[in-house]
Amino acid sequence: MNEFIDAHQNQLINSLICVLAFLFLRFVTAKAIRKIGRISDINKVRTKLIIRYITILYMAISFIALVYIWQVNFEDLGIIFSSVFAVLGVALFASWSILSNITAGVILFFSFPFKIGDRIKILDGDFAEEVDILDIKAYHIYLKKDNGELLTYPNNLLLQKGVVIINKDDNNDDTTEGDYI
Repeated sequence: MNEFIDAHQNQLINSLICVLAFLFLRFVTAKAIRKIGRISDINKVRTKLIIRYITILYMAISFIALVYIWQVNFEDLGIIFSSVFAVLGVALFASWSILSNITAGVILFFSFPFKIGDRIKILDGDFAEEVDILDIKAYHIYLKKDNGELLTYPNNLLLQKGVVIINKDDNNDDTTEGDYI
């Protein structure tokens, strides 16, 4: 251990200075942003978000400085980053679809333009049939065709396409036939 410290004393001292500079700059900047937020009467959530963005920027700069201090081989670093970004890209692409369906499910829940039991027609070129809504889940909606065929339709597509409510469930007497969403 002592050999490592003796061999890399300059890098360790410079790394410590880099970390302390990061912490100091983050503290001073966060304090200034909070003060500006109070003076300008900006929402605290937005203030925290700006502080988080600035912290990420400072972390990236500190990481670049540490890479320079330790004289990391950029070819090795490039291989590592390309592998990590490839995995992250695939994961984020897959989660984008899931997140968009969940978000659409939440929007459908709070806006409730139609309910379980309603008869609707989705204005989609590939799917232009009247269907009954059996259930609305987080990711998709269960539909039933007139011939008894059961379908699942993604929530995000339901928000993207036009939907005509043919008739509402019997519990809703205040809506007329053919309401447009």
